[in-house]
Amino acid sequence: MRLCFLVEERYRHDGMPVEVIAQLRDWGHRVDVIRSGGSLLDMTESLWAGDHDAWVLKTVSGGPGLTLLEAAAEAGATTVNDARAIRRVRDKALAAAVAARHGLPVPRTYAAAAPRLLAEIPESAYPLVVKPADGSAGRAVRLVSTPGELAALLPVLAGEGLLIAQPYVANSGTDLKVYSVGGRLYATERRSPLHPEHPVAERRVPLPAEIAALVARVGAVYGLDLYGVDVLVGPEGPVVVDVNDFPSFRQVPDAAGQVARAVLGLARGGLDAAYPVRNRPLIPVSAPAPAPALPPVAAQVAAVVAGESA
Repeated sequence: MRLCFLVEERYRHDGMPVEVIAQLRDWGHRVDVIRSGGSLLDMTESLWAGDHDAWVLKTVSGGPGLTLLEAAAEAGATTVNDARAIRRVRDKALAAAVAARHGLPVPRTYAAAAPRLLAEIPESAYPLVVKPADGSAGRAVRLVSTPGELAALLPVLAGEGLLIAQPYVANSGTDLKVYSVGGRLYATERRSPLHPEHPVAERRVPLPAEIAALVARVGAVYGLDLYGVDVLVGPEGPVVVDVNDFPSFRQVPDAAGQVARAVLGLARGGLDAAYPVRNRPLIPVSAPAPAPALPPVAAQVAAVVAGESA
């Protein structure tokens, strides 16, 4: 097969996607790599040639890569993930609106085109988590405890574009990151970027059935096939605080091989024929520690997905 990877400079030497590209080439597939921030493209011809079985995006949220992927999709190419799904999760303000529409548990979200507008958020909503709507990899995420702290941050926030603010979800100081790849779910625990004082070693952990079902719903709502979900377990249960297309897949066993196989499956059959949560339940994969047997968990996830699509 012939594949095209759109790769941002910051990921040029990153394991994702470098190891995936190497694996695909080792299997005999042709992989072309376009540096979306450093390549000249003929938008009137080259994207319409139909030379690739699929296009894959690994770029920062604010870069030009998504536009190029959307152009490839307009030309009829298969994209990994679906270009529309990527747009829905990369714009965090839009992602919050989509989540609210479908009843996903997310914090109340305020959006402001100018930082000074955040001062209108009621004091009862504090502490707040403030971040750029197009942020990624934890960039410029800030925990703001009081309106006074927000006022002091306004000059710093001025260059961040559209901002979102959400009430802080009280938690243990650790994040649960769940990855979806090839129809399977893997959970990892890691230190929260808001709590650098908590020394938590990143590790795979068992995936509770409730959270597995929630992550399956997230994939179905946004239309994603390869993705990661950040979940906090707050006083009222699990809360989705971020969704990422093509994440790092850290701690996933044979991550490069699994992602490469998923890309090939999507390229061969299109988005509706390979591994999408829309067509079959995701299978939670236990960490090495003891965890509940898979059949009951898979059945619960299947029931949730079936209910979401009904």
